[in-house]
Amino acid sequence: MERLKLFFNPESIALIGATDREGTVGKIILENLLLAKDKRKIYPVNPNREKVLDTKCYPKISSIPELPDLAIIVIPAESVPDLVEESGKAGVKAIIAISAGFKEIGTEGKAREDRIANIASKYNIRIMGPNCMGVIRPSANLNTTFTTRIPKPGHVAFLSQSGALGSAVLDWAISKGIGFSAFVSLGSMLDVNFGDLIDYFGEDPETRSIIIYLESIGNAKHFMSAARGFARTKPIIMLKAGRFQESVKAAKSHTGAMVREDSYYDAIFHRAGVVRVEEIEDLFNCASILNTAQLPKGSNLAIITNAGGPAVLAIDTLISRGGKLAQLSEGTLTNLNGFLPSNWSKSNPIDILGDSDSQRYAKTIEATIKDPGVDGVLVIYTPQGGASPIEAAKAIIKHAKSNKPILTTWMGDKEVTKARQSFFESGIPAYEFPEEAIKTYLYMYQYARNLASLYETPEELPLDMGPSKNYLKTLIRRTVRMKRTVLSEEDSKKFLTTYGISSTTPSVARDAKDAARIASQSGYPVVMKISSPEIAHKSDVGGVMLNISSADEVQKAFSEIMETVSKHKPDAKIEGVSVQKMITNYDYELIVGSKKDPIFGPVIMFGLGGIEAEFFKDIAVGLPPLNQVLARRLLEQTQIYKMLSQGFRTRPPANLRLLEETLVKFSNLLIDFPEIAEIDINPLIVTSNAAIALDARIILDEEAIQKRIHEYAHLIISPYPTRYVQPWSCRDGRVVLLRPIRPEDELLERELIEGLSEESMRHRFFHLIKYITHDMLTRFCNIDYDREMAMVAEYTSNGKRRNVGVARVVIEPSGEAGEFAVLVADDFQHCGLGLKLSDMLIGVAHEKGLKSIYGIVLSDNTRMLGLAKKLGFKTQSYYGDETKIILEL
Repeated sequence: MERLKLFFNPESIALIGATDREGTVGKIILENLLLAKDKRKIYPVNPNREKVLDTKCYPKISSIPELPDLAIIVIPAESVPDLVEESGKAGVKAIIAISAGFKEIGTEGKAREDRIANIASKYNIRIMGPNCMGVIRPSANLNTTFTTRIPKPGHVAFLSQSGALGSAVLDWAISKGIGFSAFVSLGSMLDVNFGDLIDYFGEDPETRSIIIYLESIGNAKHFMSAARGFARTKPIIMLKAGRFQESVKAAKSHTGAMVREDSYYDAIFHRAGVVRVEEIEDLFNCASILNTAQLPKGSNLAIITNAGGPAVLAIDTLISRGGKLAQLSEGTLTNLNGFLPSNWSKSNPIDILGDSDSQRYAKTIEATIKDPGVDGVLVIYTPQGGASPIEAAKAIIKHAKSNKPILTTWMGDKEVTKARQSFFESGIPAYEFPEEAIKTYLYMYQYARNLASLYETPEELPLDMGPSKNYLKTLIRRTVRMKRTVLSEEDSKKFLTTYGISSTTPSVARDAKDAARIASQSGYPVVMKISSPEIAHKSDVGGVMLNISSADEVQKAFSEIMETVSKHKPDAKIEGVSVQKMITNYDYELIVGSKKDPIFGPVIMFGLGGIEAEFFKDIAVGLPPLNQVLARRLLEQTQIYKMLSQGFRTRPPANLRLLEETLVKFSNLLIDFPEIAEIDINPLIVTSNAAIALDARIILDEEAIQKRIHEYAHLIISPYPTRYVQPWSCRDGRVVLLRPIRPEDELLERELIEGLSEESMRHRFFHLIKYITHDMLTRFCNIDYDREMAMVAEYTSNGKRRNVGVARVVIEPSGEAGEFAVLVADDFQHCGLGLKLSDMLIGVAHEKGLKSIYGIVLSDNTRMLGLAKKLGFKTQSYYGDETKIILEL
């Protein structure tokens, strides 16, 4: 991260390829850099020039009298690797490679890029690009790009993968007077990627929100970890190109056919708390208001207007995008009747008529915003001869102090434009047309709702310590040795039942008599299905027969299935026909599946199942690992959810808790098996008390099996680290369970803090905490295990569980150091628990490759200082009555 700072506030810059030739990138960038030569030293580098633009030029970077903080390379691509090597030898630690001609041109360019990556690794250099524009930092008057316009300073960081689109959007934003904390063009992302920059601007005091134009995500795990780390404090708004791009690879399962590439991005953005928008203007509309505290608590919008037509357009947009018109309370209607003309609309939208003056606007908004059923207000103005646009705007500004969002649409030009500008200056969102305002309001609501749902406290599910799964690993390897990558239905269901997902039990018959024998043992009626690793959709080839009720029918069905399938798929390898008991009494047919992407890892798909699944495509996609809340959110994203939760006609509501548990178990299966490329459960039938897999299919990832990758390397979100769970005996004999913290621990964490003595609370938090909020507890319990680890000690007595200690290390974005703290309940102090928890965290720090951990301790906390000394920490004075403890690892 220290080296990333060199890109945005360098004290000296070397421009390799500087020139005075008209129209060249080398000249434009040098001119841009020289505009701030009073702020930093600029060193042109060109062996063919002694001076460029009246500035001394150097033949090579090693001849510069000082080591530059940043080097910018604008020479032809074929020479770039050698110049990177030369810069590395000179000690340069940050390079922007503007030059094009790398992986975007094919194999030759990719090889060139790979060589640069190896050189950068050798010399520990951070590289931005290649094929990029560079950066603009308005507050530092820094412009390393070849655009000649620089925006005013602001609080929005704009990150763009496309230089051309970024330049065009930048130009548009400048014309609108939008300010930026930074503009960054990343190009090919050979090294510096979106995750790096989210980390950087997440801690940047100038930046309040981050907007991103993205074509491909790069390092998905880093992006996800960084975005999850900062989305709660700095909104991240994303425009992703290629929404409807389809995979060209033939799908071998229902899930493979239904999950598009864009579904992965939707799942990632939703899980990270990122706002995805549809248009460029939406990026800036959202960025300008999402950093305010006035986020809507719901989708119920009140519309105040002096014209009916624009209000109708607003309603159409609101309803079509899932919003709601707020229902005004009787008290609000009575209040409005008291001062509005008798022919006002008497409902929402509140049409206050074309002759409205500024006072009428002011009183209406004051009455409406107080209504408990109103989550936000849109005020529409059209110039009609009542109040002037400026007067009406002043009235709104005066009464806009509210904890509910107020958005405005002032339609028109000239004086109306000035009124919109006054709203901007007062921090009130203003739009030219109502559709823009409605879209932005709903983006605000979705952002607030998504964050609230992501960090809602999950209900407690049993802590899964992992089923007996090694025999399944053996089954996988045996299948691959047989030159197969598709498991039989019977073997596929072994995975499900091992993870606690109920399923029917098929048996494969090799001939008609064998089928009749199996049927008589399982009981009638039975279902019969072709068994072949090469046939994904059995019904499509006549490979399924239902409700077979006698031995004669079984033998006849066997022959018919074999004959029909042979006609449709003459080259398919047929293992026989599976026979299993048919379940006829159920309420819903659902589908649960997964598909693994080489970049994003596996996603979980849930939706309407059965043979029509691929036609209706009523599905939702999420990421493992899941907990109870995340499983519920996945259910809620489907259209079938309303029927599942409420029932329909003779169908009762489904057991949603059972479905949540099934999805969590399915998630655990995916976590444990990177060898799975695709998996289908279709259908998963649901009754009031059961969820049963009638058919299942697993397709193996042969490459993952051969590589034997680390068990969690296929995931972009690290799962719960069960390897740390262990019982431990305190010195006084009491046994505690030591384990990583979970989101479900919120209540136990609250009780631990509330039960502390004043001294213990002050020693841990440096002050007394009077109000323990959900947000505070979420921050403690809902953590990213890649960036933080908290170990708790759980003690159970007389059936009641308590958390009696917690130790935590928060890793800095650099990945080299972490801040450490430990807390033990008063009645568990002096029994060795603090020492044990601290020692466990030191082990975690070693595992994560940290170079040091440190903590800040009050100087009168003698017990903590004594513990630190025992563990080998060094101490140094810090600030006032605080001491810093440091352990070099």
